[in-house]
Amino acid sequence: MAKKEMVKPLLGNKSEIHHCGLQKIDVGILGTGDFARSLAARLACSGYGVIIGSRHPKRTAALFPTMNEVTSQREAIGKVNIIFVAVNHEHYSTLNELRDVLAGKILVDVSNNMKINVCEESNAEHLATMFPECTVVKAFNVISAWALQFGARDGIKRVLICSDSHEAKCVVTEMARNMGFIPVDMGSLSAAKEIENLPLRLFPSWKIPVLISLGLFVFFYIYNFIISVIHPYVVKGQNRFYKIPVELVNVTLPCVAFVMLSLVYLPGVLAAIFQLHNGTKYKRFPGWLDQWLQQRKQLGLLSFFCAILHTIYSLCLPMRRSARYELLNEAFNQVKNGKENAWVEEEVWRMEIYLSFGILAIGMLSLLAVTSLPSVAGSMNWREFSFIQSGFGSAALVISTLHTLTFGWAKAFNSAQYKFYLPPTFTIALIIPCMVLLAKVYLFLPFVNRKLTRIRRGWEVNRQVKFCKGGDASQFSDYQAENTSIV
Repeated sequence: MAKKEMVKPLLGNKSEIHHCGLQKIDVGILGTGDFARSLAARLACSGYGVIIGSRHPKRTAALFPTMNEVTSQREAIGKVNIIFVAVNHEHYSTLNELRDVLAGKILVDVSNNMKINVCEESNAEHLATMFPECTVVKAFNVISAWALQFGARDGIKRVLICSDSHEAKCVVTEMARNMGFIPVDMGSLSAAKEIENLPLRLFPSWKIPVLISLGLFVFFYIYNFIISVIHPYVVKGQNRFYKIPVELVNVTLPCVAFVMLSLVYLPGVLAAIFQLHNGTKYKRFPGWLDQWLQQRKQLGLLSFFCAILHTIYSLCLPMRRSARYELLNEAFNQVKNGKENAWVEEEVWRMEIYLSFGILAIGMLSLLAVTSLPSVAGSMNWREFSFIQSGFGSAALVISTLHTLTFGWAKAFNSAQYKFYLPPTFTIALIIPCMVLLAKVYLFLPFVNRKLTRIRRGWEVNRQVKFCKGGDASQFSDYQAENTSIV
């Protein structure tokens, strides 16, 4: 590990860094694991003297840089006032014999559990219960050993800190800032349980969107399988099972991407309808709608992912051996029937328009996905971000709808396309997007848009405020006020 890299701040832009004087104080670390070693190196390169407390100092001394002092736990605790407890929860009992020297010290708990809510109380709260004469601070548990070693190049920069002691929290906050991290005050020690659960959660905001996309994929795949494979086999005895790995997947992916994109903008439409119905913006949305609004980014990125896969699969379709055989058979039948020109003007125009809309749609989805990245979104103001995510997003939905319509063309009116009396797949995929677009057209009407804009600016239906003379704010009365739940 290069020392020059360790001393680099994590904030990136030197002009934005608050230069804090490094206090040359000594801190202790109890523990000799990977995290303890990375923490010791980071603290040492940030200007702090580090004393490692180990139960076997002679055996573990070689694991730490020469700048760190490795000694017994009791001796290390006696030399410092701030101690990082880098031991597992089940080993806290080994610290009981050090109670006399730990009294009055600041204990920084950096531990995590193996499972969420494995205990009723957090590790930090348990440590505070064990040592009531100490001041416990929860911090640095969301930072990985990798981030401590490599700084700005990898890892999260925020350090979540909580404690019941404001003074101890300020000390640890200053240390985190001097180490190049961004401290975030999470309040009292009761927040430690939530902080300890954060590193253990596996994509919590992605769970429902992923399940929705998988459910849509399974539905459309089975539907296409029945139409494209089972129907020819049952009715004509044709073996079309070779379509399972590529062609069926390629037909399913655009349906999933199209519906997922419409699900990004459907909650916004529902929220507008709720506000129009309630006549106020101060009434809470239902819980399911509130959660849906918060997960629109994940739905949009999954839609983009499916659209990209559809593009790649489509480019690979001509490479299949089955496609070559079908092309040769079609050419042979054309020669056999004496047909010199197979050109169909309508089909040529349909495919040209269909591909053009598809290219535009994937391009606009790419722009939406890029602008959703925090680094890109942070460089735009709110109006620019809203214009791209809302205006461009709606345009992408319109173009995707046109892409689907040109693919279907007149197939929806052809009875031969209804296999087992089931409608073509694209007609089912059009249901939700068309509902969203029609609702957006309705909300865009002048008299509806004017009312919605006034509501979102604070106006309420049937609520009038009369101000008295003299400008006394305490002397106003409400007329015809509705009973609304204001949050």
